Amino acid sequence: QVQLVESGGGLVQAGGSLRLSCAASGRTFSSNAMGWFRQAPGKEREFVAAISGWSGGVTYYLDSVKGRFTISRDNGKRIVYLQMNSLKPEDTAVYYCAAANRANVFPLPFTTDYWGQGTQVTVSS
Repeated sequence: QVQLVESGGGLVQAGGSLRLSCAASGRTFSSNAMGWFRQAPGKEREFVAAISGWSGGVTYYLDSVKGRFTISRDNGKRIVYLQMNSLKPEDTAVYYCAAANRANVFPLPFTTDYWGQGTQVTVSS
């Protein structure tokens, strides 16, 4: 079992930055591939980014966030981050952290086994 708690959401103006954190507890973390998803009002949840387990050497992003968002992990602290720069109003959503019972990001789609409760990100224009 893995428990996930997100933090770092909030209100920011367009062009600004936020860093989301996801703290994990439970039996494993280092070996879990980790991901971020988001759900905007009236829309389905969508994949945002994923990072492989262990060294985190493999990452994958939603096309619309490439070059703006960066996923990273600190296995010693059991935290995965999502650094979000150049935010746009269309990035407004509840952001969820997720963990997979495998180390590989691929194959896609990135399926997960555990979810956090989510943190709200609102980008004003």
